[in-house]
Amino acid sequence: MAEALSFAGVGFSYPGAEDPALRGATFSLPEGAFALVAGPTGAGKSTLLRCCNGLVPHFTGGRFEGRVRIGGRDTLEHRPRTLATTVGFVPQDPGASFVLDRVEDELAYAMENLGVPRGAMRRRVEEVLDLMRIEPLRDRSVRQLSGGERQRVAIAAALTAGPRVLVLDEPTSQLDPQGAEDVLAALARLVHELGTTVLMAEHRLERVVGTVDLAVGCKAGEPPRLGPPAEILAWLGAGPPVARLGRILGWRPVPLTVREARRAAGSLGRLPGPPPRPAAGLPAPGEPLLRAQGLHADHGRGSVLRGVDLELRRGEVVALMGRNGAGKTTLLRCLVGLHRPAAGRVAAASGRAPEPGRDAALCPQVPEHLLYRSRVVEEVAVTLRARGRDGAEAQALLEELGIGPLAPRHPREVSAGQRLLVAVAAVVATGAPVLLLDEPTRGLDPEVKGRLSELLRRFAARGGAVIVATHDVELAAALATRVVLLAGGEVIADGPPAEVLADSPVFSPEMTRVFGPGWLTPEQVARALGA
Repeated sequence: MAEALSFAGVGFSYPGAEDPALRGATFSLPEGAFALVAGPTGAGKSTLLRCCNGLVPHFTGGRFEGRVRIGGRDTLEHRPRTLATTVGFVPQDPGASFVLDRVEDELAYAMENLGVPRGAMRRRVEEVLDLMRIEPLRDRSVRQLSGGERQRVAIAAALTAGPRVLVLDEPTSQLDPQGAEDVLAALARLVHELGTTVLMAEHRLERVVGTVDLAVGCKAGEPPRLGPPAEILAWLGAGPPVARLGRILGWRPVPLTVREARRAAGSLGRLPGPPPRPAAGLPAPGEPLLRAQGLHADHGRGSVLRGVDLELRRGEVVALMGRNGAGKTTLLRCLVGLHRPAAGRVAAASGRAPEPGRDAALCPQVPEHLLYRSRVVEEVAVTLRARGRDGAEAQALLEELGIGPLAPRHPREVSAGQRLLVAVAAVVATGAPVLLLDEPTRGLDPEVKGRLSELLRRFAARGGAVIVATHDVELAAALATRVVLLAGGEVIADGPPAEVLADSPVFSPEMTRVFGPGWLTPEQVARALGA
């Protein structure tokens, strides 16, 4: 079978960086492969993907060695624009790739540049709209789309040029579970029916590991490895929650999918029930810190929130969930005081409207919107000093999130997941009693996600409140004391995770799917089994 993509001794260091982002990458993918790039935050996954179409080194500068060939073309001899018919690329921030305002125009843009005949262009746009299930978005402005909608449009725009290789950096990170399944099914059709080669980086392994047939593992300081997903994830010590449970219980082979875990669990007998609620180490909720009453909000395309009532109390960690476009981001912006509601009111503990940064602080979906200093440590220290605190406390906060070594670096020089943690640290430094985080686990591996979760638990345990808008059901299962589910701008469920996530075919975590309602995390199951 012909090679679609090959790396030969590829190494790369960013300008001014002490350590290489990529070392000795040597592997090849055959045509029609569906491959996952996995590894810890900051291990070089995005760098590897950007080598595939020449963005590294043509647009980054830095020291590059070795050769990358895609579709038989050397990326050092062809710039990214000339590789556009061979490789499509979708970055972590899909909005960064948009050129035009209207969705349908954005889909046609690449084909116009390539001189595709008008009739073929129109047909291709219609096919991709249907493939990605975004036809209702065709006349919308890309600026009015939710994060997940932008992600699907960006993938569609990359597909219209008809590339033989499609490279995606965390394509499901902002998608609700059903949207992620739809996108992965569309990618699988491209692979199996059209022979397209797909290479994608992803941290939500539970979503993708049952779909891909190859994996590229990245570890800092080591050459990437190519192999079967089970082999590579074992080398990385990574995997979805069912794999974590399998390692705890000593299952061989370690399951990677819910189906495999169900088979392995058949030998366990019945678990004791009802399952205990995971101990979050938090006190009982205290007095309200933020309250929304009868909240209605508009956002460009019309009504987004419809009569929302919501109360956040001391000691709570609330997971705000719902499909893309349900109104989660708009609700967070109303709660923090950045979006004026059309009706209803939001009140802080004092009874007045919340003041951003004082009563509540928001970490947005795009953390770069908060970052403007030349050093990571200064992003946090400047906020502390504005509050009359010692700027030296910034280093301790960075250490708490596991990013202390990044302190002297420029925020734009670190990985997307690391930038997110810097933004979270800057938000915590405001001292606001309520933290609001919009998709805060994008680009984070399980270990880093665990450190973030511990920080949020401690914040709530000290008397604060946290609300996290997320599509990450495993995060909600492990972290939240309460889940609020939005649909059509209305609250349709509000309660403990074990109840709200129990019967959902879309939002249930892997442990629920294996063992039944109430079981949320591998650690909870392992404790029940005495492991």
